[in-house]
Amino acid sequence: MTPPTILVVHNEIDDDYDYHALALADHFPGCLECDFPAGERPDLEGVDGVVLTGSTAGVYEVEDEPWIADQGELVHELVERRIPTLGVCFGHQIANAALGGRVERVGTTHRLVGIELADDPLFDGVEPIVPAVHGDVVLEPGDDMDVIATTDYYPHFGTKHRVAPLWTVQFHPEFTSDFHEEIEADFGWTETAHSYENVTAHRVFDNFVSLVGAASDG
Repeated sequence: MTPPTILVVHNEIDDDYDYHALALADHFPGCLECDFPAGERPDLEGVDGVVLTGSTAGVYEVEDEPWIADQGELVHELVERRIPTLGVCFGHQIANAALGGRVERVGTTHRLVGIELADDPLFDGVEPIVPAVHGDVVLEPGDDMDVIATTDYYPHFGTKHRVAPLWTVQFHPEFTSDFHEEIEADFGWTETAHSYENVTAHRVFDNFVSLVGAASDG
């Protein structure tokens, strides 16, 4: 069986922090890649699924980062064409903002977070402890976006479109203990009772590939 063609849309604007997007892309061997802030725009022909990465940019910084508006248009195209899409961190925020939601900066969270997950195939085998590094939050989900993950401090931690195959998560499935020192040096870190030993967030990527494959076969 031929694996689905996944396009990873890179959104990081600072090369010093690009390791998170590179680590994400590593979960999709042979994927297509597009550097959106650098001006690259994807050709969606032949693409089975799309992943929108995180970024240190904020979705509200359109005047300084005009590519953000273009990515909002990309979100609409992905929804209209029903191309399976996964938004991670900034990807979660841009997808909701593009669809009429509201995103604001509230202060940085950098810790392992306990969450409540909906019964959704995206979360098969995912333990409810995930790595979170973000300063912005989705205060109001976009149109037709249902909440599928929540935390005690953030009620819209994950969303899913009611019609299109669009999923978004605020957490970083690509982060493991291997990145701990780098994250702590760059953003800080808050220790909690949770441990990376219980983190299986990376399974989100495997589950997404399965969902893309099922959509392609259908």
